[in-house]
Order: sequence, then structure tokens, then C-alpha cells
Amino acid sequence: MSNNPPDASHASTLQPDGASPKPAPHLPSFALPAGACDSHCHIYGPFDRYPLPADRTVTPDEAPETALHRLHDRLGFARAVIVQSQGYGFDHRLMLDTLAAGHGRYRGVALVRPDTAPADVARHAAAGVCGARFDVMAPLDRRPSDAAIRDAVRLIQPHGWHAQIHVGGTRLVETEGFIRALEVPVVIDHMARHDIAEGPDGPAASAMKRLLDTGRVWLKLSGPERISKTGAPFQDVVPLAAGLARHAPERVLWGSDWPHVNLHGPMPDDGDLIDFIAAAVPDPEARRLLLVDNPARCFGFV
Repeated sequence: MSNNPPDASHASTLQPDGASPKPAPHLPSFALPAGACDSHCHIYGPFDRYPLPADRTVTPDEAPETALHRLHDRLGFARAVIVQSQGYGFDHRLMLDTLAAGHGRYRGVALVRPDTAPADVARHAAAGVCGARFDVMAPLDRRPSDAAIRDAVRLIQPHGWHAQIHVGGTRLVETEGFIRALEVPVVIDHMARHDIAEGPDGPAASAMKRLLDTGRVWLKLSGPERISKTGAPFQDVVPLAAGLARHAPERVLWGSDWPHVNLHGPMPDDGDLIDFIAAAVPDPEARRLLLVDNPARCFGFV
């Protein structure tokens, strides 16, 4: 959570790594329940106020909170969880300012490392941060070790935060025991980046179900566009998501992953991503758990 000043990169000089999100996604095929939460999204900029750091690992397009708010109003979301991105690294100023301006609309997930000052963790908790993200899919030189994650978890545990784990495919099977041993609630990103070729009952899906059975692990049914082989409307991912949702309907969440940074494929229409919810979770009561009740309980919305 460094306060080191970033460089003076501006929108006019940046070359984003990927396409911009679609500015006007189609409206969903169903009405979202009141209080619906987008449990995974990011914001970037305005870059003249919040320039990107020189040591970033990804260069996003500008996607400020004002654009996110417009998107959520159009689609029907009342709440959101803003996840700190590698685009800003440990400079959390944008996220913290957004939480303050949101007046309870947002919760935050920070990046934490073993040398993070406990006073910073306490200050961020007071601002509305409720979790810390650990990317075990990162390149080896940037991936936190198991020991580093355990040390960081000790910093967040007194504040009731969860550990958000970005892990994929066979790596989930390898880290199942480690995740079980973490002494805080755990949220797994993006359906654990499942290899869709394994089918809905493969080793990673089975490991995910065992983790859900602990009662301490949550799963985001997000990112179908990142694992689908057929593209929108992501029908090849529906059996996996539907099976996981049926297995633990009280511990699944959904997030848009807007603005879809570092995506190696076509930019999705966020309306298609919401329609994916209806395909995977067709029961309205189960959708209310997914979109309203579960995120309220997991992230502490009141």
C-alpha cells in the first residue's frame, strides 16, 4: 500500500494493452433484483488525477468510476466491489477516494504484502476495504509465495477481511490444501479459470466443490468470456457454472470484471455476461442469493 508517487502517464500518451469496453451494452433479458451487486470490477483514471505507475504490469484504457456508475445504472446494479488492479499496484488512492465518494455503494479489495504497515490495513478497513487479493497466476517473479500470503493474511485477519485468490485450473487442485488452511474466509475468482475441456465434473471443478463444502470459501461465477471456447453467449460454460451454483447456492457471487483488461479475445458485451446468469442460474430465488444476499453477507453491505 505504498504512497510512492506514480509517473505522469496521461491518457493521451498511453497505448492500452487491449480494446476498450463496449460503451452501450444491450439491456439484460431479465430485471436484476433490487440491491444487486457487481462483485468484481475495476476502475482506472481519470489519468490526469490518478496516473498509472511506471512499474505497472498492464496498461488499461481509461475507465473511471463515472463510466462504471453509468454502466451499473443502465444494467441495474446498486452496489459493487472494486478490486485493486495490477494496473495501479499498491497505489490505492483511486480506490480509497472512490469508496469515500460512494457513500456505501462500494466495497474494496486491496493488494497487501507482508511488509504492509498494519496502520495502513486499519485505515483501509475503516474506508470500506473488506478483502485482500493474491494473484497466484502471476508470473513467477511477481507471484506471492505461500509464506508471503500467510504473512499477509495475518495482517488482515484482525479486520475480518477475506482473502481473494486468483488461481486457475490445475493450480487450484495443487493449492487446495493451502487454501483450506488459510484462517480467513476465501473468495475464488472467475470460476478458478477452469479449463472448459475438463467438463463440469473435472478435477478442478471437484476441488472447487470440496472447498465450497468447507463453508468458508466463496466462488465468483465470473469470467465466462475468459474460459469459453465458443464465445458469446458462452453456452459451453453454462454446465460448469450451473453445477457450481447448484452445489453451494449460498456461497456463489457474480462479477462483471469490467472493463475486461488483459483479455485475450473479443471484448464482451456486458449484457451478454448478465444474460449468462439467467442461463446458469435460472431460478429467481437462487439469482437473488447470487446477486443480493450472498454479496451482502460476504462483503458486509448493510
